[in-house]
Parts: sequence; structure tokens; C-alpha cells
Amino acid sequence: MGLEDLVNKGKGLYAQNKDKVDDALKSDQAEDVSDRVLGGAADFAKKVLPDSVDGKVDEVRDKLDGSLGNDR
Repeated sequence: MGLEDLVNKGKGLYAQNKDKVDDALKSDQAEDVSDRVLGGAADFAKKVLPDSVDGKVDEVRDKLDGSLGNDR
């Protein structure tokens, strides 16, 4: 089975379970996990990148966080 076959199989499984996947991505649990992961990644980025990009790091974190979980 090649990579294209795997991708197509994944697309098919997503299509069959789209409602369940969408519900899971908008759940309280997804919100908690996304807040922790994105917050940790942003904190790490701020430590290793110049202070001048901190605002951009926060902007990217907030945009991604708005796409996951249920806290809009």
C-alpha cells in the first residue's frame, strides 16, 4: 500500500466520520488540550526567538486556538 492509498483511505474514513470528528474537535477536552499544547509551544518559541516576534507568536497561537476546541 503506497502513500497515496493511505491518504485516500484516510480521506474516506474522515468522510464517513466527519460529524464525529468535528464534534471531537469542538469539545471541552479538545479545548483544554489545544490550550496546553499551543501555550507551551508559544512559550518555547518566545524563549528561543527574539523578543521582537513575541506579538506574532501570540497572534499565531490565538488564530490556531480559535480553530480548535469550543472557546471562540
